[in-house]
Amino acid sequence: MPKIKTKKSAAKRYKITKNGKVSYPKQGRRHLLSDKSSKRKRQLRHGGILKECEAKRARKLLPYV
Repeated sequence: MPKIKTKKSAAKRYKITKNGKVSYPKQGRRHLLSDKSSKRKRQLRHGGILKECEAKRARKLLPYV
């Protein structure tokens, strides 16, 4: 059987945690930060965890991670 190629776009976006959850950095923290509230910017610092139904799809794109 040949190896399965990793989707590089997904590898750059997602990381698999120790417990098998899929984490991602939140979007919206690059520019136009003066219009966003301090609370919103503070909450964007922390990454998110994908829901299980979406995480299944993301794990198929990352076969060896």
